[in-house]
Amino acid sequence: MSLSVRALAARSCFDVVDQGMSLSEVLPKAQALLDNPLDKALLQEICFGVMRYLPQLEAVCSQLMAKPLIKQLRPLQFLLYVGIYQLKFMRIPDHAAISETVEAARELKGQSLTKLINGVLRNVQRQQELFNFEAAPAAVKFNHPGWLITALQQAYPEQWQAILDANQQKAPLWLRVNVSKISATDYAAALTRAGIEYSRPLADLPAAIKLAQAQDVTSLPGYSDGWFSVQDAAAQYAATLLDVQNGQQILDACCAPGGKTCHILELAPDARVTALDKDARRLMRVHDNLARLGLTAKVIAADASEPTTWWQGQLFDRILLDVPCSATGVIRRHPDIRWLRKKADIPALAELQQRILQQCWALLAPGGSLLYATCSVLPQENSMQIEQFLQQNSDASLVALPHQPDNANYGWQILPGERDVDGFFYARLVKQVR
Repeated sequence: MSLSVRALAARSCFDVVDQGMSLSEVLPKAQALLDNPLDKALLQEICFGVMRYLPQLEAVCSQLMAKPLIKQLRPLQFLLYVGIYQLKFMRIPDHAAISETVEAARELKGQSLTKLINGVLRNVQRQQELFNFEAAPAAVKFNHPGWLITALQQAYPEQWQAILDANQQKAPLWLRVNVSKISATDYAAALTRAGIEYSRPLADLPAAIKLAQAQDVTSLPGYSDGWFSVQDAAAQYAATLLDVQNGQQILDACCAPGGKTCHILELAPDARVTALDKDARRLMRVHDNLARLGLTAKVIAADASEPTTWWQGQLFDRILLDVPCSATGVIRRHPDIRWLRKKADIPALAELQQRILQQCWALLAPGGSLLYATCSVLPQENSMQIEQFLQQNSDASLVALPHQPDNANYGWQILPGERDVDGFFYARLVKQVR
């Protein structure tokens, strides 16, 4: 029997929270089981919503149940969250949300629990005071794990709550026009002719276009012709800050899925770009993106922290290090990150980041530039990494970036929601000529 949208949503949320799987891995597989595009969109809306409001959904359930469901019944616990999310946060009529959720319980072999699920949802429908969380613990009030709230309070004493609020918002769909094929002005005109609303709010990123509403990108003008890519505006700064030029030897380490690799080549079509990533499976996306955009790079499956296994001795003029990180800057776009990432992950990530930075620095030509980047907002992964690196490498100097605040000594930290972009960090290092 094929599962309904609600049943698939419950299974998907269970796989993320209890099984530790990424929603970006789970959701496409679940959507593939649905034929109707509207059902696919509904499934995504519910899954994203449950991830955004999980602590509050759990808190509501705890007020209406003696104890949560356990073991083999856990998917049905998440089905309750699916039902509560619909009642509180969606425009689905209450009777439809309740009846469809109860029916989904039968699909998940929870026939014996249909009365319980119906009763809990009916109580949620009647008791709106269940959602008063002003006096609740911070993790429930702000829908984030406590360790992350504490880390943000320490790093951003005046901005931490704005960051948490931004993480609860839906991220917009940003496009990057492939200027090697069409000008941004001409592509904007194509969107206008197609009746698609958009804006171009960032003067320093003229190729960045923000759509007024998210939609199927394959239906946008020029998709098959490689006229654009989907990329958040914060990530679009990478290739511009790297200052790439034709003829240069450029390394994009940790490159998958290849958005920044392609952007580099769009700005410098005659650059000789090496795109590196240790995950051979994710490199398939890099090949696909290069092919659709009509670009060419040397793609290698290898570990950036172990250059002896792949480097052939030629120094690079530019190196982009978009290192593995906690992804705490893109929670609004990937709301499951807050539940997948743990406090204990950060020291190990910081150690890996420093190792990649140190190893790749040796591959940079004198006078060349290395751009260190993460989609994190944690100083341990960002400014503290650059401070440590500069203390250990006397041939490195830090270049101030155009948007970097005067009081930011070790790079440019973009916070989530600033100018409606993702959280990101950049620091540009130049190797001195001796």
